[in-house]
Amino acid sequence: MALSKEQIEILKQVSTATLTTILLKKGLRNVWIRGAMPIKEGQSRIVGPAFTLRFVPSREDLATPASWSSPISTRAAIEEMPAGCIAVVDAMGIQDAGIFGDILCARMHKRSVAGLVTDGVIRDKAGVIGSGLPVWCRGTSAPPSVAGLTFVGWQETIGCGGVAVIPDDIVVIDDDGAVVIPSALLDEVLKEAPEQERMEAWIVNEVENDEKLPGLYPMNEETRKRYDAFKKSGSS
Repeated sequence: MALSKEQIEILKQVSTATLTTILLKKGLRNVWIRGAMPIKEGQSRIVGPAFTLRFVPSREDLATPASWSSPISTRAAIEEMPAGCIAVVDAMGIQDAGIFGDILCARMHKRSVAGLVTDGVIRDKAGVIGSGLPVWCRGTSAPPSVAGLTFVGWQETIGCGGVAVIPDDIVVIDDDGAVVIPSALLDEVLKEAPEQERMEAWIVNEVENDEKLPGLYPMNEETRKRYDAFKKSGSS
């Protein structure tokens, strides 16, 4: 699923915190990928469709350096990634085997992949940062993936950080981590997200003006009227 520039720009203005609130109102509580934190500070918020990859526990006859040349390999998967996608990697939370290092991340960046998010770890941290690919992960580890994991495929439904991720679900990632938007809900979220951000910004301003929280957050009827008046005034 390709996102339009307009859709991407709308979501780039919306925090993952706001998105979790919107999705919670729609009954989705489990949308935040646990353990995926920015590899460095200051990474921009990124948006893109999920390109999924899946590892399973290591099996010695399959997880070998020779497997890197297999038709089913992380290398082959990277060559299938479309520009603008976000690689979402199920590494089962394993923290003693790095799924990708500097060379693979450099290739992903060259292919215009928007970013990488995983519940596992990466290796060659300095090189990965130097590759220019934005990465969210659980940390770093020197050993390669085959020391603890077996790669088994891509573009299938996975579980990453306790969240079910389907290829082409929309992923938004910022300093608070990664949130998954089911593709079927994208239009609704795009419609509601800017208003949610505007409302919360207004509430923050009210707090700065020493307004008390009861009746403000969440809004009671009187506060809602004040907010509606604010919108009509064109002060947003």
